[in-house]
Amino acid sequence: MTLEIISPTGVLFQGEVARVTLPGTVGSFTVLQDHASLLSTLAAGEIEYESQGEVKKLAAEGGFVDVNNNRVVVCLK
Repeated sequence: MTLEIISPTGVLFQGEVARVTLPGTVGSFTVLQDHASLLSTLAAGEIEYESQGEVKKLAAEGGFVDVNNNRVVVCLK
């Protein structure tokens, strides 16, 4: 699936990932291939994603995420 992480300063990451874990406002959740569509707000916390077998982490101050058709778009504050 494709992950795109966008901040006010630009695109922080864009590429294929195996999974992404996000700090939702009602709790952390993980998105995998073929996940159901969803739109959620994000709390301050850590975004963790696996790309090319490597786990990467990114601090987040909040924002929102849109998951649709194996495309995950994260918009950060």
